Amino acid sequence: MRILILNNLRAGQGDAGLYEYLRHLSLAGAEVTLRALRHTGSLDYALRDAEEFDRVVAAGGDGTVSSIAYALRDSGIPIVAYPAGTANILALNLMLPLDPKGLADTTLTGRTLRVDLGELTCEASMKDVTVERRRFARPRARQRIGFSVMAGAGFDASLVEGARELKSVIGAGAYLVSAMANMEPTFAEIHLDLDGRKVVTEGSAVILVNFARMQFDLTIAHDSDATDGLFEVVVIKAKHVTELIPAVLAAWLDHIVDFPDRSQAIESYRAKKIDVVTSPPLPLQTDGDLLEGSTPFSGRVLPMAATFVVPAGGDAQTHRDDI
Repeated sequence: MRILILNNLRAGQGDAGLYEYLRHLSLAGAEVTLRALRHTGSLDYALRDAEEFDRVVAAGGDGTVSSIAYALRDSGIPIVAYPAGTANILALNLMLPLDPKGLADTTLTGRTLRVDLGELTCEASMKDVTVERRRFARPRARQRIGFSVMAGAGFDASLVEGARELKSVIGAGAYLVSAMANMEPTFAEIHLDLDGRKVVTEGSAVILVNFARMQFDLTIAHDSDATDGLFEVVVIKAKHVTELIPAVLAAWLDHIVDFPDRSQAIESYRAKKIDVVTSPPLPLQTDGDLLEGSTPFSGRVLPMAATFVVPAGGDAQTHRDDI
């Protein structure tokens, strides 16, 4: 088996297990090519011959894996979401093992699973352009970003920004620290276009959910399916972080019983194409990476666009069988 590994050197807290993973692959007879990713501009070149490999291993955080999956969308090339980031939410949803030998075994013998990807479109940032130049600037360029797990505007993006400096020190706990420092998130009027249906509401965040399981093994949406061609569109209604406690409790209860209630702090819709306008504008994030733009934004589902490798006997967090 020919395996291409793309390693994001800037992801997470570093991964001492990667070379042990390489050793297990080599001992099993795999032909391994390792390439380093130092910046996003190097991705296209690193994937220049991806179709010549049986597996592409994306070693990095969720943003790295999503960037690679988006670049390889609709190609059918199997991707291994190697968890080398801070939260590794996609690996959690795909039920991947975390130890090097288990990951190597899954890479070599796992089944393939086709799932939806998301695509977020927004205006590129003009933060480096002077106010005087903005008055005469041409319309800003649109940027498209692929995501695998979830994307959103508002409180979730603020958490990502607040956790950025601490992630390398305390890992996923940085998000809790960020939440405590942002107890009263910006509250906005939210205009949604959900496949042509207009909704006006208000809240502190709008999140497009593809995979529902998130940090600390909690589920943000009860009945999310990453193979149904639809997003769960979640509006966070809470004006204060403490108002989310009932929703967190409901998510925790899902581990014990089937508990669909997410309290009045969360409003949920389903759609395959979403346009979002907020007042005031809210910051954006995709799969834990803060974007330079802000609302408005559009999101759409790319049905069954990514092919991931999952454990042969596992139960990835989606309802359909593997291909």
